[in-house]
Amino acid sequence: MRRPHRRDRLPRMHWAQRSLELDPVADHREISLGVSAHDYPWDTVQALSFALFRTYAVPSIGSLLDRTGEFTGRVQKRYDDTGLLLEEVQRHGLTSSRGRSAVRRVNQMHAMYDISNEDMRYVLATFVVVPVRWITAYGFRPLTDHEVRAMTEYYRQLGRLMAIRDLPEDYAGFERLLEDHEAAHFGPDEGGRRVADATLELMTTFWPNRLLPARVVERLSFALMDEPLLRAFGYPLPTRAERRLVHAAMRLRARWLRHRPARSEPRWASDLGHFRTYPAGYDVAGLGTFAAGCPAHGAATAAAAPPPSEPAAGPTPPPVA
Repeated sequence: MRRPHRRDRLPRMHWAQRSLELDPVADHREISLGVSAHDYPWDTVQALSFALFRTYAVPSIGSLLDRTGEFTGRVQKRYDDTGLLLEEVQRHGLTSSRGRSAVRRVNQMHAMYDISNEDMRYVLATFVVVPVRWITAYGFRPLTDHEVRAMTEYYRQLGRLMAIRDLPEDYAGFERLLEDHEAAHFGPDEGGRRVADATLELMTTFWPNRLLPARVVERLSFALMDEPLLRAFGYPLPTRAERRLVHAAMRLRARWLRHRPARSEPRWASDLGHFRTYPAGYDVAGLGTFAAGCPAHGAATAAAAPPPSEPAAGPTPPPVA
């Protein structure tokens, strides 16, 4: 793709300013894409990866994912299917044919299991809250109120299509829901720990993680997790120096990005380089699990859709743009 001439480059704050010109409810998708596909594609993928880790720390969720058995045998495929289904909805819209097909696939998988509405609401809350917290901590600029409202509305609409009941009305409500659920349910579980271990091991194989010893990647990942999450998994707490190092690296990256032009073309999770299951393409209706499997990842068929241009990252060490 041709790099835009300097005169054609968008100012750094283009998408933030654009969000203020739009309605955060009616235009929630356009505003959300300004964040996730233009200003913060890498950060959004990292945040959603750590959001999934939080769900593993709830025993009713982590143990269910472990019982499927596929997180040890097919963790790459599970990871890819999750990322691709989320991307299909985001990329094409909730009401598009491909978006509806992806939501239908997710609902079919959830219907195979006895999952409480409370756990479903909690998982959705992690997708709302964790990206906002991540960008607040590590972004090159704060999110506008319009962006936070739009991102919240996007997931409220997705939650409705997934038949999740009693959804919070705003971001503050989702944040309270997340904190209350974690305070009540975070705890040790052998199944949840196995799922977390398998996911961490997968992350060590991604670029640029694979350039570092696996143990270093793990320690960097621990430094990006909070203490309640680490204690739920029984992971070692990072040292103060490790946390400072990771935080400093992330802030340095943010300062560098602040002086870059805004991205004019969207960059999707599948452009980041880590979805490896479907080099020949995939059929949205074939993603995920069918007989025995987990509600969020799974078995699929290759074909129909064009292959992702590259593929999606998980917890990656900090200094990556």
